[in-house]
Amino acid sequence: MKNIKPHFVFTKQQRTGVFLLLVLIVAAQGIYYFSDFSSPKPLAIDQEKLAAFEHELDSLKRVSEAKKKPKIYPFNPNYITDYKGYTLGMSTAEIDRLHNFRALNKWVNSASEFQQVTQVSDSLLKAISPYFKFPEWVTNPRPKSKFKDRATKPKTYAQKLDLNKASKAALQKVYGVGEKLSQRIIDYRTKHGGFAANAELGEIYGLSAEVIERLLEHFAVKTPRPIQRVNLNTATRDQLVNIPYIDYEIAYNIIEQRTLREGFNSFDELTKVKGFPLNKIEIIKLYLGLSNE
Repeated sequence: MKNIKPHFVFTKQQRTGVFLLLVLIVAAQGIYYFSDFSSPKPLAIDQEKLAAFEHELDSLKRVSEAKKKPKIYPFNPNYITDYKGYTLGMSTAEIDRLHNFRALNKWVNSASEFQQVTQVSDSLLKAISPYFKFPEWVTNPRPKSKFKDRATKPKTYAQKLDLNKASKAALQKVYGVGEKLSQRIIDYRTKHGGFAANAELGEIYGLSAEVIERLLEHFAVKTPRPIQRVNLNTATRDQLVNIPYIDYEIAYNIIEQRTLREGFNSFDELTKVKGFPLNKIEIIKLYLGLSNE
């Protein structure tokens, strides 16, 4: 008994520890007994407020997506480039049809004509046609007189004014030529030292084929600026690249085609050269001569 007794004798610190342990056990049992551990009731959701919040969130998403899309500004569809056509959603074939049409010096003057030439879908036309901007003389043509004008004979070459000497006031007498276009004609003439040929009017931005036709009814290049021509059948690559609209690749293709043909017999054969800018052939011909010598 003497040996067993020491096992039931505790120090003061041990008795304190046992007491604290009993207190913790009783407290834990009390919490478990009085606490409700059942699943909480679901919160009530206001469906109308939730729907309004979702609608607002969708609206913000649409606004954000709209801001990411490239903004389209009004443009003349006659001047659509490859990149511009791609961004509008046009296919390569549709862009080529437009460029081939313009190479014939023809112009698109309405959305329906644009679709007829390019064969774009109705959905694409509906999306891009609101941004078409045609010249004022197309959208607001001059009203026809109630009385037919007397037929006038076309002016002879001698009666026409020299385009290299015409004033702004004289140019503005032609319907379709206003302050801006007349100034562009004068600026081009000054920059290049005069016009070399009537064909250079096509180089001036904003002059449509119809306006150019009306200008040539009253004006002609009578004192052309001199141009040093190069022989198409002997010109080197470096000589060819000095001609407007001919780069090194086109110059190489011209020389290659010239070798295959054993020389060009006419300027029209240039249209068979790969990559040749057909719509600029009249300008390019100004800088070329043709001889087999």
